[in-house]
Amino acid sequence: MAHHKSAIKRIKQNAKKNARNRHVSSTLKTYIKRVREAVDAKNKDAAVAALQAAIPVIDASASKGVIHSSNASRNVSRLTKLVNTLG
Repeated sequence: MAHHKSAIKRIKQNAKKNARNRHVSSTLKTYIKRVREAVDAKNKDAAVAALQAAIPVIDASASKGVIHSSNASRNVSRLTKLVNTLG
């Protein structure tokens, strides 16, 4: 266990950031999964709606530093391509 005041504070900060990052990451995965499930069900309307809901979540997670901005762009691009395959 940490003995210095600054180390104790750093542990508290890291725990708070870790909890936030886990929440954002979990939410992100859920939104991505909804898009993929709608595409698997071949439901274009649901897939487009799920994609429109997922894009802001992906961008927000990148702006918060949970994922890299390139990772966010890649996710959006791949999901958009996937939805467009439904024609």
